[in-house]
Amino acid sequence: MEASDDDHLSLRDYKRISDLIGREVGIKLPPTKRLMVEGRLRKRVRALGLANLDAYGTYLFQHDGLAAELAFLINAVTTNKTDFFREPEHFDLLENRLVPDLIALRKAERKPLLKIWSAASSTGAEVYTLAMVLADLLAQRNDFRFAILGTDISTAVLAQGERAVYPAELIAPVPPGKQQRYLMFARKPGPRPEVRIVPELRRLVRFARLNLMDASYPFDRDVDVIFLRNVLIYFDKADQEKVILRLVSHLRPGGYLILGHSESMIGTAVTMRQVAPAVFQKA
Repeated sequence: MEASDDDHLSLRDYKRISDLIGREVGIKLPPTKRLMVEGRLRKRVRALGLANLDAYGTYLFQHDGLAAELAFLINAVTTNKTDFFREPEHFDLLENRLVPDLIALRKAERKPLLKIWSAASSTGAEVYTLAMVLADLLAQRNDFRFAILGTDISTAVLAQGERAVYPAELIAPVPPGKQQRYLMFARKPGPRPEVRIVPELRRLVRFARLNLMDASYPFDRDVDVIFLRNVLIYFDKADQEKVILRLVSHLRPGGYLILGHSESMIGTAVTMRQVAPAVFQKA
């Protein structure tokens, strides 16, 4: 369906939506994002059987539709860019240095359980990349266990992560050996081939909804590694600091926080030792 040239949110309704998203999830939607937001919301307009975006604004703010629509609105406007083995240096570091060091810190324990948290997991590509790396390392060492948590604000991407089904073209960055061990391919692929993560890995992963802007997070406080990559760029400095402080409080001493290469903790009150680009260790 082609969008009409005059199918737009009013300036007032766009400001209301951008202010709401800023308050609820910390993501800033300046006026330059208006066309992008409108493009994404047109799917909701059609799903609700409304005439246009102006009617959608009326539904939200004059007909009390906001409470029922909030989760769909958040799903629509949040950006969920992710890839398997994105910024691969972090996974090499995890395998070759971080995990061995974490196991050494807990040498008194027999097969310590390593807890890894992908705090903005999107559709699960990062989660399952972690699972592949750790499963291979476990096969070599057999001296630890691991569990992975993936959280995100969007219920739509969490559902995809739980299904663990992906278009075949997305798994190109996965090394061939890992593809063979950890992916299931359809015997008769359809017009758009898909793959699924093997159940052995899916059992080691769980997904949960989390708004990083919440005042507290209902998860363990002895996490070994937290990945929060390419998310802070959407928050202002004050919210960045609050999110980092909350996440660091969930790390065990000696645990690691891994940010995206384009992000840093400069200007925050968080004091951690930097051990590699965008990788920080809690004292």
